[in-house]
Amino acid sequence: MADAGVAETLLRRIEKADGGVDSLDVASSLGLDHQVVVGAVKSLQALGDLISAEQRSSKHWELSEEGTEIAEQGSHEARVFGSIPLDGLAQSELMKLSFGKIGFSKAMSNKWIRLDKTHEGGPRIFRTVESIQDQEKNCVAEMLLTVKSYWITKGPSFSTTITKQETELTPDMIANGSWKEKKFKPYNFEAMGVAPDCGHLHPLMKVRTQFRQIFLEMGFSEMPTNNFIESSFWNFDSLFQPQQHPARDAHDTFFLSDPALAHEFPQDYLERVKKVHSEGGFGSQGYKYDWKIEEAQKNILRTHTTAVSARMLYKLAQQEKFTPVKYFSIDRVFRNETLDATHLAEFHQIEGVVADYGLTLGDLIGILYQFFTKLGITKLRFKPAYNPYTEPSMEVFSYHEGLQKWVEVGNSGVFRPEMLLPMGLPEDVSVIAWGLSLERPTMIKYGINNIRELVGHKVNLQMVYDSPMCRLES
Repeated sequence: MADAGVAETLLRRIEKADGGVDSLDVASSLGLDHQVVVGAVKSLQALGDLISAEQRSSKHWELSEEGTEIAEQGSHEARVFGSIPLDGLAQSELMKLSFGKIGFSKAMSNKWIRLDKTHEGGPRIFRTVESIQDQEKNCVAEMLLTVKSYWITKGPSFSTTITKQETELTPDMIANGSWKEKKFKPYNFEAMGVAPDCGHLHPLMKVRTQFRQIFLEMGFSEMPTNNFIESSFWNFDSLFQPQQHPARDAHDTFFLSDPALAHEFPQDYLERVKKVHSEGGFGSQGYKYDWKIEEAQKNILRTHTTAVSARMLYKLAQQEKFTPVKYFSIDRVFRNETLDATHLAEFHQIEGVVADYGLTLGDLIGILYQFFTKLGITKLRFKPAYNPYTEPSMEVFSYHEGLQKWVEVGNSGVFRPEMLLPMGLPEDVSVIAWGLSLERPTMIKYGINNIRELVGHKVNLQMVYDSPMCRLES
């Protein structure tokens, strides 16, 4: 039945009724969903004073959907018992039934059935009793429901004829005078206007702003990270990462074809890096290999913003007098990763560096706890790890409630002397550093299970428009 037809039928019912009608009774007598009748009531109210409608509420007990199913077909365990023939049933076949999993465990606890795991054809289920009494069928739970309906009566301008109200006054109506005979719909000054079409910040950018604010509150200064292209020298060699390291392979790194090579390096520093790699120095044996400038010159899409930290520490070392510093950055990095629910080829890295006298691993753990607590993430684990440029090193894990597992969110450690001393930093200066993903803590914080729902070409734009993800409570 069309909406207009429902409205006209409703008006005729009101005309014949003594006092008024209930929308639930009308829906029941017409065989319609109650919401269809409610829609007709709303439509008639919009036409003016045709009807008066008073909302009423009533409460009653009603079986839930599951309760109705149990009342009609029996409990899950009873249906499992009834599905098992005398010669038994394969467990795999039982589990295909909609009630199989729940009913199996309950029937087992009631000792109505047994499972033979040694059967030739695989695990098989047999009855252990001849008959059962399904008590649950008669004891199904009911829910207290609140039902809202409308009591509908005649309005001051009641009529069984629906006259369409005009919504626009046109020039033709004014010219021919027909507007005098028209009935116009009252203008609703309280109606919401059309939302202006404008740009929207991606939720990750909103969260990035909050991460940045947390660092600034902790006294950190932001590092410049506007160069996505980096030389292998600053990305790998300056960090005491050997040229044979797997991370420098094409399977893990994106190499540039044009320009393929970088040429400008601090020559004195480059020679010291070459020496510590190939011969050792500063108390280290080095890697004892033939270090090649050709490898260091290769341009790549940076694999981490630690390359920026290396540049900043080298710049710090050139100052006449050392000054303790706290640096941070949040920007994009690129890895030739296999894409899955928690990995992307392009992601944001949060980089933090603290340089001062006498820093230890305990200072690093304390800063990481302070940082994540401000995000509302308190379940942290630290696992010993190996990094070419830090010793000791730790992987940082946080518990993801949605995935129900511990997820790696970053890496950290104390920079090695082989990295710091060639730069020219004082021997008694320690540098603690960490690199964290921006996407994974965001997923953990907001219960997102798949990173591709947050970043990438498959992101739902409506999520970008509507997402309120811009406030992290501490």
